Amino acid sequence: MDRLSRSEIIFKTIAHILIGVFALMALYPVVYAFSASISGKIEYEAGRVVFMPKDLNFQVYKLIFDDKGFWISYINTLFYTVFGTAWSMFVSVTGAYVLTKKRLLFRKQFNLFVVFTMWFNAGIIPMYLNYVNMNVNNRWGIVIAFGVQAYNIILLRNYFSAIPQEIEEAGLVDGVNEFQLLGRIFLPMSKAALATVTLFYATTRWNGYFWARILLTDPMELPLQVYMRILVENYQSMIDDMGDLLPYAADSYIYAILVCSIIPVLIIYPYIQKYFSKGVNMGGVKG
Repeated sequence: MDRLSRSEIIFKTIAHILIGVFALMALYPVVYAFSASISGKIEYEAGRVVFMPKDLNFQVYKLIFDDKGFWISYINTLFYTVFGTAWSMFVSVTGAYVLTKKRLLFRKQFNLFVVFTMWFNAGIIPMYLNYVNMNVNNRWGIVIAFGVQAYNIILLRNYFSAIPQEIEEAGLVDGVNEFQLLGRIFLPMSKAALATVTLFYATTRWNGYFWARILLTDPMELPLQVYMRILVENYQSMIDDMGDLLPYAADSYIYAILVCSIIPVLIIYPYIQKYFSKGVNMGGVKG
């Protein structure tokens, strides 16, 4: 018994050390980016910024915050994230709920069709031509066209399938319809899975870059990620022309943009992270 207790202590100690190391490895790039963004030019270029900032200088943030285009793109990203996530959750929840019903005609075929899209796709060029023909070149086009991911539907479907059928039957006996059954029974019992999938969609929407860069034609509708890329490209040309004359380090501007882009995710993630393990594990138990 003593040996077992000693081995458990050793195992837990090593596990905590490893977790701590991995946590520091994940946290350090974020801390360094923020420190580099507010450090003075001389201190940064001399390589003295390792962890904590040196010779505080907030000029790059003032430069970014005074840029109206930056705030417009920020609002656009909030729009894509809020409305896009809401639309994606609506399609995913209703689709997953329907696919759990054995009374659904061609249920197996529909499930196979959803899974099939995870294995095969038409490719980038056909998808691009399809989006162009469908006029997916505005805010609502981006929101609706990229509304669903097969993996998330399957995750929710498996979670809904794990809910005891007796509960559903009791609700039907009480006279509830399908909408009431979904809203009053399935959704309240699936908070972990819903929180997990919501964060998946929200993160994808917030970081959306590729298709928005290709499809959107109006500069006033560009999301934050695309606008930041344009800023970096334009700023790089300015650095090449007058890098030595800038009152701050050239890389500080880029680091400041990165920090601004991840702040909302850093704020929201801790509140939903606790649902991840439960939501993903239970959603993957039953196929």
